[in-house]
Amino acid sequence: MAMDMVRNADERVNWIASIPFFAMHLVPFLIVFTGITWGSVVLCAVLYVARMFFITAGYHRYFAHRSYKLGRGMQFVMALGGSLAAQKGVLWWAGHHRDHHLYADQPQDIHSPRKGFWWSHIGWFLSDKFKATPEDRIKDFTMYPELVWLDRYSLVPPTILALGIFLVGGPSALVVGFFLSTILLYHGVFTINSLAHVFGNRRFATTDTSRNNWLLAMITLGEGWHNNHHHYRSSTNQGFYWWEFDVSFYVLKALSVFGLVRGIRKPPIEALMKKRIVKGVFDRGMFEARFAKGILALERAKARGGVYYEKKLRKLEKLVARAKASAAEISQYMRTVQGLRAGRIC
Repeated sequence: MAMDMVRNADERVNWIASIPFFAMHLVPFLIVFTGITWGSVVLCAVLYVARMFFITAGYHRYFAHRSYKLGRGMQFVMALGGSLAAQKGVLWWAGHHRDHHLYADQPQDIHSPRKGFWWSHIGWFLSDKFKATPEDRIKDFTMYPELVWLDRYSLVPPTILALGIFLVGGPSALVVGFFLSTILLYHGVFTINSLAHVFGNRRFATTDTSRNNWLLAMITLGEGWHNNHHHYRSSTNQGFYWWEFDVSFYVLKALSVFGLVRGIRKPPIEALMKKRIVKGVFDRGMFEARFAKGILALERAKARGGVYYEKKLRKLEKLVARAKASAAEISQYMRTVQGLRAGRIC
């Protein structure tokens, strides 16, 4: 995917500090020595699904968006479960995610794929610029000392988990059950940042490039309905219709039966009908992304000049012309409505 937004000078990977992260990706090759058992494979699958739930339902839908309510005990359980994924602290994760929604696909967005695939997938996660917890974004949870401790010592829970797995299950359980599942979990979650703004379908005209992608929803327990989420992010469910697979929501719904989860929110019918991408609705998010990409292509074409430059310029002109046509249609509808209102008043 082409990059149409230039990163700031301080948006760079700290390669030295990232050595442990990249080295961890080599650990699964130790299966040559440890072997693979069915027990370690089952453990890998269980740890992937369980920790994906805590990241998606806990870190994301609860701590970042407060889309439902928890008692303090369950709040701690959600934070601890998410910490086991080794994706940094709960306050760090949720605070930065709130920034993503505030500036989605704009220059301030921490992981827009418009800054490049690898940056959105993994680069931002390894950058010193986003190393600190943005406490000003997450003040509603910094009042809880147990959450502050988990955020500060986020590697303690996964380290204890890894040691426990090794002591109980041995080397194969550690390599396959813990490390392989952790690596798969990293990249499963990261696909929402890197791919869910590039591949898929758009139901709603949001101001960003978010998409709905059923495959990503499958591997992330429901997070792949990303356009739905950006349209109405305070909703607990991200699959808005019965055919949209959303395991995290199903589990939260089940927990609510026992009173462990409260205040589950779903989008009202008005939200489901608003900003639908149909004829006459201008998709600003996609227009801005395509226009920026066209400008970048035009600048690169200057070096080649001639027919090639004219071809890129005509392509950009057609894009703007289509946008103007959509705007004209919307203006026509608005004039019709205004005329009807004026008629009633008279």
